[in-house]
Amino acid sequence: METTKNRTVFKYDGNALIEQVDEVASEYPFTIVLNGQEFATLVCTPTHLKEMAIGFLTSEGVIRFPEEIVSVTLNEERGFAYVETTNKQPTSLEFYAKRFIGSCCGKSRQSFYFHNDVKTAKTVMSRNQITVDQCFYLMELLQQSSTHFQTTGGVHNAALCSKNEIIISCTDIGRHNTLDKIFGYWMQNRIHLHDKVIVFSGRISSEVLLKVAKIGVGILISKSAPTDLALEMAEELGITIIGFVRGRKMNVYTHPERIV
Repeated sequence: METTKNRTVFKYDGNALIEQVDEVASEYPFTIVLNGQEFATLVCTPTHLKEMAIGFLTSEGVIRFPEEIVSVTLNEERGFAYVETTNKQPTSLEFYAKRFIGSCCGKSRQSFYFHNDVKTAKTVMSRNQITVDQCFYLMELLQQSSTHFQTTGGVHNAALCSKNEIIISCTDIGRHNTLDKIFGYWMQNRIHLHDKVIVFSGRISSEVLLKVAKIGVGILISKSAPTDLALEMAEELGITIIGFVRGRKMNVYTHPERIV
C-alpha cells in the first residue's frame, strides 16, 4: 500500500512561486469488522494494519487476552480487517462510545472518560530507570527512523524501545494510531514491558497518556509538550513523562525517580 503520494505544488522561494513535485502523506480509511459486525472505521497510514486492528480493539477493551483472537483477515484493497474472537456476544457500540464521568484517578476533580478507559487503564508499577543520555539517544533513534516525516512532514511516530534500541517503530497520520499499532504488536509478541520505554513524536494529551497506561509502559519520552490533565493522570497512574526532548535539553514532569 502507498503511504505517500506525489503531488504538484507551488513553492515560494522568496521571489516567486516555483512548480515542484512534493510527497504528501496518504490517508487510508480502515474499517474493523468484529465477528461479522462493523465496529469502527479509522483513518490511518496503511502500515502495520494487523497490529492496528488488534491494538485498537485491545485499547477499547474488546479484546483482553491474545487467546481471545481467533483470526485477523485483511483486505487491504478494500480497507477492511475482519477480526474473529472467542467472545461472540454482540458488541454494544453505545457502550464503547459512552462517556463516563468519575473522579480523576481517585481524586475529587471531575474528569471525562470513556467507560472502556476506566476498565482497561492500569497503574504502572515498573521500577524501570533510564539515564538522561539514554533519553537523548532514543529520541535520536526515533528521528532517524522517521523517514516518512522527513519526506512529508505530515505523520507522527512512536517506538517501543529497550534502553539502547528500537524494538518496533510505527508511523501514522494519527498520534493515537501509532500507539494502537505498538499495542497490537505487543499483543502478538507478549514481550516483557517492565524495562521498556515508549518514545513519541507528538503532544502528550490525556488520551495519549491513557493509551500508554493501557499498554503498561512506565516511561514516555516525547519531543513535544504534555497537557495538564495528562500530567495529573500520569502522577496517579505511575508514568514518568519526559517532554521537550530536543538537542541536549528535556523536561521531566512526573515520577523523576526513574531518571538516574
